[in-house]
Amino acid sequence: MHSQSNVIPETVRNEEPAWLRAAKPGFYISIVLCAVLATLAYKLRIEGIFACPADGYFSNKYLADCLASGYGDYDHGAFWFGLEPEAQRSAAGAEVLFVGSSRMELAFSGATTAKWFAALAVRYYLLGFSATENTVFAAPLLSRIKPQAKVYVINVDRFFDDRKSPPTEQILSKSDMRKRYEEKQSWQFLHKALCTTLAAICGNRTAIFRSRETGVWERRGTSMFQAAGVADGPASNVDRWEQYAILGERFLAQLPVDRHCVLLTIVPSSETRRAEAIAIAKALGLDLVAPQLDGLRTFDGSHLDPPSAERWAEAFFQAAGPQIRRCLGDARALSQ
Repeated sequence: MHSQSNVIPETVRNEEPAWLRAAKPGFYISIVLCAVLATLAYKLRIEGIFACPADGYFSNKYLADCLASGYGDYDHGAFWFGLEPEAQRSAAGAEVLFVGSSRMELAFSGATTAKWFAALAVRYYLLGFSATENTVFAAPLLSRIKPQAKVYVINVDRFFDDRKSPPTEQILSKSDMRKRYEEKQSWQFLHKALCTTLAAICGNRTAIFRSRETGVWERRGTSMFQAAGVADGPASNVDRWEQYAILGERFLAQLPVDRHCVLLTIVPSSETRRAEAIAIAKALGLDLVAPQLDGLRTFDGSHLDPPSAERWAEAFFQAAGPQIRRCLGDARALSQ
């Protein structure tokens, strides 16, 4: 007689509890979701808006540019699509309007400019953009904004050009760009909320914040740049200078002010295109107000560092001040 076997059948021994079988799909989904969220968080922190600090939002400012590959420029779309209506109203209502590139923005974004206009009780706005922006973007933008300025200050450093900068090319050619810029705008609310509360979760890439009231830029972050002194560069694109002047003439013809109230300048850099600027100004029949000072420095070879910007802006207003005052005085006398 054989004794009864105590061996558990293989099918019984390998059978999983029902609760474990039911939990498995959710467990796998959770793993996938965690991986996706971790990847997203990493990309936002390294390549997205969270690579930049959020300490510049105060004083009614927005993030104009975050130098991270996954975010980049917001400023172009903010104006083109009217996403910052207060900034547009300020630009439209300014009595003195500055246009040009990031060099212009950083040169006039200091205390010197603010104090000079405060002393006159005059509204001003810096309407400059990155990517060495020019009239291809600026001319139609001004048509949209309809400024009431009595004085225009134009940084002619390749401003009278017909090339399309990368942001302009995308805005003019891609149908979904408004949605993309609206998404960038939405991210700023979360960026501000999280990073001003928990600054450690955000990076310190260079970021530019723009004042909605004056257009002034504030640079934040500690990205490493190679500083360099200011100097005049060799003449380049000489065969294009005549075309630049033609484009300049077209642009000036659209401005609703007398030509003597348009001031041309060129902000110095490590390779200032001074000869080109002089030639364009002469072709347009306008003076070039571009002070030359010893000892000026750039923080990156292209843009004046803050001390140099203050010195240069002060010299600019000493030279251009009488003409600006005359134009403002003439405009106010005519309006009375």
